[in-house]
Amino acid sequence: MGKPTGFLEFERQMPERRPVGERVRDWLEVYNEFPVDDLKKQAGRCMDCGIPFCQDGCPLGNIIPDWNDLVFRGEWRQAIDRLHATNNFPEFTGRLCPAPCEAACVLAINDDAVSIKQVELYIIDHAWDKGWVKPQPPQTLTGKTIAIVGSGPAGLACAQQLARAGHTVTVFERDDRIGGLLRYGIPEFKMEKRFLARRLVQMEAEGVIFRPDVNVGVEIDSCELRGQFDAVCLAGGATQSRELDVPGRDLKGVHLAMEYLPLQNRRNEGDEIPADAFITAKDKRVIILGGGDTGADCLGTVHRQGAKEVLQYELLPEPPAERPPENPWPTWPIIYRTSPAHEEGGVRGYSILTKRLSGENGVLKKLHAVKVEFVPEDGRQAMREIPGSEFEEDVDLLLLAMGFLGPERDGMLAQFGIELTERGNVKADKNKMTSVPGVFTAGDMARGQSLIVWAIAEGRAAARGIDLHLMGETALPAS
Repeated sequence: MGKPTGFLEFERQMPERRPVGERVRDWLEVYNEFPVDDLKKQAGRCMDCGIPFCQDGCPLGNIIPDWNDLVFRGEWRQAIDRLHATNNFPEFTGRLCPAPCEAACVLAINDDAVSIKQVELYIIDHAWDKGWVKPQPPQTLTGKTIAIVGSGPAGLACAQQLARAGHTVTVFERDDRIGGLLRYGIPEFKMEKRFLARRLVQMEAEGVIFRPDVNVGVEIDSCELRGQFDAVCLAGGATQSRELDVPGRDLKGVHLAMEYLPLQNRRNEGDEIPADAFITAKDKRVIILGGGDTGADCLGTVHRQGAKEVLQYELLPEPPAERPPENPWPTWPIIYRTSPAHEEGGVRGYSILTKRLSGENGVLKKLHAVKVEFVPEDGRQAMREIPGSEFEEDVDLLLLAMGFLGPERDGMLAQFGIELTERGNVKADKNKMTSVPGVFTAGDMARGQSLIVWAIAEGRAAARGIDLHLMGETALPAS
């Protein structure tokens, strides 16, 4: 290692966040630049631990100790080559991944983990600044054609791998722009869309064909699409939102997170959205149901729109500040976390169950809820309402960010007749092929709602399976 005693000499350090009062007035990313000398020290904290559990914690198998060492020694060109060997889009994961690698870092057993995610992000941003990230078109074409349905991280990773292997790849996207959740789900303050745009330019130069505004299963029959291509990969995501099944759900002012977030992203793209179609939190009392990443995305967005007051409710109990004994290293720690959006304001509530909504003249006015507790029952945790804990809150805008239930079953999947798992996800074999020969799958459509790093890993694995299916052999990595 570049600094064998680095973990003893340097404390974990992260880039500073821009002041709250400044950042809530724009849509730029929240972090300031990190000085390179400080970053090298952070890379130097990487231990010569013998068994790099961080690599196992990362679904992509990123070779983390190698590029930490290269960064410490200033070998930036080698560092980006090592990073790109396992990750097509480190600028996406470096901004959006919750970093399971850091949870599995050996140093995290009794100290602060190495700031792996920040080192990763600096490597790729530095490489772009230096002009080292260039298109890698294939030297020869195989003559095989592949359709990829869905342009999120799984679809894009699959497309890039296959294009570089010499196949002709067409990516179909039902939205008007390419990017999936990267485009319309992730707010600008978490990842500015210019970082997505430059990757798409690179991929087009590598031969990938993008076809937005095409809804496969509606505008194109899925079976007809299969007949036009040698293989198809379904990477449409887990887009079926979990609903709130209570009286009053149909009141005006209640919206799914994925009805709300894309509108602001479209406006940030420069689209003109009529006032009566735009959902805004300006001067409103907002309640967000759901405490995960999507809920935090909504929280940061309503702050920037000028919400008067914000409450965020979670059904589950408040997590502990530190790992409990039943949640040991190197598993992902289920602990209390504060995102940049939470720093910006809002009140969080836990163990709250929404019972009904009420309003006047068809417009939402109140949320009626009760506190709950979770008690052991028949070997599991059962939820019980706490008598006398009922309460109500005034609300002008209610955002539902309670997760996703898997892929949409109608349309494309129904036309293909694809077999699903018991959980309702697309069933696939070890090579990511579905029950329909020549049709593969990747990402949340197969895994269910998951992490961006898993989506990229799934896309790479599907690309390998498709290449093997079409060519009889493959040199593409499994993830």
